Amino acid sequence: MTDDVLVIGAGPAGLTAAYLLTKQGVRTTVIERDERYVGGISRTESYKGYLFDIGGHRFFSKSREVVDLWNEILPQDFIERPRLSRIYYNGKFFSYPLKAFEALNNLGYVESTYCVLSYLYRQAFPHENPETFHQWISNQFGERLFSIFFKTYTEKVWGMSCDEISADWAAQRIKGLDLWSAMADALRRSIGPRGDRAAPEGGEVIKTLIESFRYPRKGPGMMWEAAARRVREQGGAIHMGHTLDRLAYDRASGRWHVEARRPDGSRASFTARSVISSAPIRELCRALDPLPDCADEAEDLRYRDFLTVALMVQNPDIFPDNWIYIHEPSVKVGRIQNFRSWSPEMTADPGVSCLGLEYFCFEGDGLWSKRDADLIAMATQELTAIGIARPDEITDGCVVRQRKAYPVYDEGYRERVETIRTELAGRYPTLHLVGRNGMHKYNNQDHAMMTAVLTCRNILAGRQLYDVWAVNEDAEYHEAGTSGAEPSLGGLRHVPRRAGSAA
Repeated sequence: MTDDVLVIGAGPAGLTAAYLLTKQGVRTTVIERDERYVGGISRTESYKGYLFDIGGHRFFSKSREVVDLWNEILPQDFIERPRLSRIYYNGKFFSYPLKAFEALNNLGYVESTYCVLSYLYRQAFPHENPETFHQWISNQFGERLFSIFFKTYTEKVWGMSCDEISADWAAQRIKGLDLWSAMADALRRSIGPRGDRAAPEGGEVIKTLIESFRYPRKGPGMMWEAAARRVREQGGAIHMGHTLDRLAYDRASGRWHVEARRPDGSRASFTARSVISSAPIRELCRALDPLPDCADEAEDLRYRDFLTVALMVQNPDIFPDNWIYIHEPSVKVGRIQNFRSWSPEMTADPGVSCLGLEYFCFEGDGLWSKRDADLIAMATQELTAIGIARPDEITDGCVVRQRKAYPVYDEGYRERVETIRTELAGRYPTLHLVGRNGMHKYNNQDHAMMTAVLTCRNILAGRQLYDVWAVNEDAEYHEAGTSGAEPSLGGLRHVPRRAGSAA
């Protein structure tokens, strides 16, 4: 065995790193706070035999390396699933991506005309140099379509006004999509065969318009449980229920001394030459001994939390969608997952549908602090109000809370992350930050994995070959220092942040 590494966190980034390192014979230890689940937000929860995601995780990536890793770790258990989703607004359901004639009928000819006129007006009088999400979407789709299809859902997710979210996020997350391309695609969906809809001829699939994806037959947790097994089979260790407590670097020996707290309060100690952290930056900095100068900046980083109310409904064919976006402002639910449509093996009873009602919140706020029974009652009432189920059909439910599901991008977060990153990289070259919360960066599952892939390459080479911070929505993963490499914080442009912060 060669040099040793300690990994903090057994989510997609942490387990990818541990799998790749142990595969190369590197002694690797993982500590994970959760006592039961690996996979982080990509785990699969279980309740009385019903399986459900924390958010729903498509296995779709433009990275061949990531797809190959998925196939290598879980070679037999993927199924191909059609992507079916709709938007609920003003008492009606709209296919998403849109179908032209359906949208026209649902909106009505008068409202549709106003939408087109609103778009034409904004084309004639656009927001110059749009700075906010609101301004960018208005330029691309017009004000009326912004208010119908973008405003409410976005503000539910992020807990801030669309006038406070940067235009950078919209430009990247909805890249290549404007009203005309959306209308052209909607027409193809209305009159053409499904096989012709993936992309314009000679063009690239717009991520918001993909129509199928792969999925583990029993949820994304299958992937990370398999990865954990592989890590152990390859000689690695994974310690569940271990919370990072102290992290100190001994320059004389060149080793890290790590202390973790077990559920019973006792302490476990580890040493390693390198540490890979996917823990939230705020928690990492709290654990560093001595506290870094950037500790105050880390304390100012915030996170958006998330809870799922899973309801069991006695209706096996309740709706065909994988999920429905709820743009209706009269209810708090933001999205509804139908886990049978993700995979038939996710439900324990073939006569029952398991629905996941998703609520976005901040830890400690009124929604987060509600009793489980009250949340189940609220979700039941909202599901009934939308018209998806009757109260007498709902037989059971449970609540899962997810802390720090999304990094919050408020004013000044960018400068704080840059300060933290610069200090930690300068003082601790063998401390590597990866993943979504580990980098305070909106990484999808495949991007989180790629940050781990490149970090492992850097560790194995003994030097920084790749700039891990260049991993983002559509970036190439540049070698460090090469000409034309993206700015070091380029990836931070692919997430919501408050308008007015530095680009």
